[in-house]
Formats: sequence, C-alpha cells, structure tokens
Amino acid sequence: MPMDISVTPSSLQVKTPEGCTEVWLPAEVRLVPSSSRGLRYVAGDGLHLWLQAQTEFSTNLISMFNQSSHTRGCCTFYCQSCGEVIIRDRKLLRVLPLPTENWGALVGEWCCHPDPFANKPLHPRENDCFIGDSFVLMNLRNDLWQPRPQLAPVETHCLSSENHFKLTPKANTKVICKRCKVMVGETMSSETIKFYMTEMIIQPSERNFPIIPRSQFVQSIIAQCLMELSSARSTFRFIIQGHDGKTYILLWLLNSDSLVIESLGNSKSVKKFPLLEDVSKADFGSACRAVKVLYQPCIKNRNETLAGSWESDISVHSLTLPSATCLELLLLLSRNTATLPPSLRSMNSFQVAFLKM
Repeated sequence: MPMDISVTPSSLQVKTPEGCTEVWLPAEVRLVPSSSRGLRYVAGDGLHLWLQAQTEFSTNLISMFNQSSHTRGCCTFYCQSCGEVIIRDRKLLRVLPLPTENWGALVGEWCCHPDPFANKPLHPRENDCFIGDSFVLMNLRNDLWQPRPQLAPVETHCLSSENHFKLTPKANTKVICKRCKVMVGETMSSETIKFYMTEMIIQPSERNFPIIPRSQFVQSIIAQCLMELSSARSTFRFIIQGHDGKTYILLWLLNSDSLVIESLGNSKSVKKFPLLEDVSKADFGSACRAVKVLYQPCIKNRNETLAGSWESDISVHSLTLPSATCLELLLLLSRNTATLPPSLRSMNSFQVAFLKM
C-alpha cells in the first residue's frame, strides 16, 4: 500500500488511499525532521522510523522523602498505598546517608588495628533518619507505649493512636499498615524500624498527603534508585530481592535518558499503534523521562543458573523490597514490555522495559 509520510517539529502525518492519520506530540517535545532515517515496515509491528527529538521540560521527580523537610519543622509519615498516617509530627534533626553494605570490609582493609566498628550496627538515635539504598531507618524509642517481649512470640503490639502501625515479635518482624495491611517496613532492633521507600511518603506536617497512583510511584522510586546507584557505584546490574531473601528479578540498566510519550487514545489504539489506525487524529498527552532496563524474572525457579552467577558477582548490587512489591514491580515490567512492538520486546534473551520517572 502506498504511503506518504510527513514530519514536522510538532506532528507526524501518514496518508494512504484509505485516509489520513495525524499524530500531534506534546508541546514540550519537538522533532527534527531532517534527522529522519530508517523508515521501514516490520510485520507484526507496523512502521519503524528513527527521529531525533528535543525536549524542553523539567521533570518533577516523585520522592518518598523531601530531603529538606526536616529543616522546616515536623514531618508526617504516610502509607503510600492508602494514605494512613504511620508517624505523625516527627522532628528530624539529622538526615544522613548510610554507607555501602560492604563498609565493614573496607574498614578492615584500611585499619592497622582491630576494627572499632566490628559487630556494631549503625542505628539512628532519637530524631535521626538514616537513608539506605531502598529504605530509611528511624528511631522510635519514644513512640513505644510499652517494651516488647524478648522471648516467645505473643500477640501483636500496637503503638499510640498517633502512630498507626503494628509490630510483631522476632518470629515476624514485619511492620504493617493498620488500615490496608500492607507491609511498610521491618523491625531492626528494639528501637529501630526500617521503612521501605516504595511503601512510604514523608511530608512536612503542614502539607496534605499527595495522591500518586501506585504504579507511577513504584516505577519512579525504583528508576531513581537505579540511576543513583549506577552513578555512585558504577554498577548497572541489580538483583531485586524480597524481604524473605528470595530473588525475584534480575535487572540490567541500559540507559537513563529515555523519553516516553503516552497516547491519550484507548489501550487498543496504543497496542495497534495510532500511526496505522483508521482515525483522523491521535494526540499524545504527556511525555516523561524513563530508564530503559533489561530484566529476567526469577519466580518459580526460573533462571536459577543466571541468578546464581549474578549473586556471586561482586559487581552486581542487591536491592531488598517487600516481597509483594517485588511481584508488583515484575507485573509493571511485564505490562510495559507488552506495550512495545514485538520486535523490540527482547534483547539477548532478556526482556526490555521502560520505568517512568
């Protein structure tokens, strides 16, 4: 079928004997018509065309924690899934990054005397907040209305009415949101709680809880975490592990400068690609930054050999999340892969996906 394709800085137009389809891009995205190359038709995909794009927007990244919140007064901790208040009006005097997980080994290499930090975990003091790769550590000594038993497991303990989460003894160290029952963290000691970044939002107390779709929040937090770790530690391969110690996903970061443009059309139009749809006009509503990743699922004993080799490789970094969130992330990756043309869904036996920021 003959086609006439026109490219302007703000739109693409495809004319056929059966009609004309015009795609308008978001205002912040501009194409460079002279960069057009590689036009071809791929069976099962549709038209492939390479174009240079220019963007003029700044992305306001989603974050569970506003680094400057502690300087403006008290903070409130919310469950990201349902908005329940977990900790109300907590004054943070120090917000400090934690060292890498291998910091103890590095101290042993550099010290000519016995390691002064041996068997001494880094736990925050009162009004401290320590930030790890995928979690924050908080000291809740003043929030416990009675000490927890130190021997046999007993019934679940509840904190004060202002701090709505449940704690279970050593047999089950999960910290659970009182309203939606989602795991938001784990107990690390009698006073220290680990909260996962994918489950919490920390805001200045004078602000309201921000409503962010769960899938958007998880993608953005994980994408930013991958970017920060790859920049700080020059590592691009990651193992996503659950709090149960199981490996769920192998992730390989390819690049962090991708741009994803979403269609305002229905899901059928997205899957069939609006350029070839029999519609008069298809608009793309928004553009956002994204990271491109390769991944392999490891659930149900899949890819055991590959997972074993990654786990023994010191250049691979592990990220621990609640097991339910690991499955949630795997579902998001699979859905993102399904939106790509079939010919672009895999690379070197890995699946391809984009995590939006």
